[in-house]
Amino acid sequence: MKKFDVTITETLKLTVSVEASSKEEAQQMVSDQWHAGDHILDADNFVEVEFESNDGREISAERAPDDTIEVLMVEPGQYPRVERIGSDLASLQKAVDGYIEAIYPYDDPVALICGEEAKLEGKPLNRALRDGDGDIYDIVAGKFFLCGLGDGNFASLPKELQQKYEEKFRQPEAFLKMGSKIMAIPTEPAKAAGKGKTAPVTER
Repeated sequence: MKKFDVTITETLKLTVSVEASSKEEAQQMVSDQWHAGDHILDADNFVEVEFESNDGREISAERAPDDTIEVLMVEPGQYPRVERIGSDLASLQKAVDGYIEAIYPYDDPVALICGEEAKLEGKPLNRALRDGDGDIYDIVAGKFFLCGLGDGNFASLPKELQQKYEEKFRQPEAFLKMGSKIMAIPTEPAKAAGKGKTAPVTER
């Protein structure tokens, strides 16, 4: 199987009559008129179309490496793991089991991609997000992953950041609400996984 780049060239033609002392002067007059917007060519002036292709290049039956990114996947009740996923929207949505939401809570060039409606859907609470003082300001529900930032799109998470955020989100957490505060309780994967959910937030 090959991938081909095909160029489509459409030719439009319009004849304009002008009075001039020479062919060069006539061409210059019409050129000036065209640049001034006096002559607009549209579909009525269509003459022909040409298709030209390059020789093509071989592609693998599997997804090309450039179409995937390496991310740090974090699931409720589990240790983080490095995983390679597709960079297209459908693959990103599949990774978090729903519509994606990108948040940028850190100074590093990192995006945290989670399920946009995970909390509304009642998915298990996963990890806490903390401010500079270490206080919890939000909790991510459901699966999420961390990736790098490229030129206008998501990219692979660099190795050094993989290690940094693997340590940051290393320990699975359960959550307990005490008055107006929420406590995050570190748990072991086997215990936190249980039925595939972290412990719910409970009033006390």
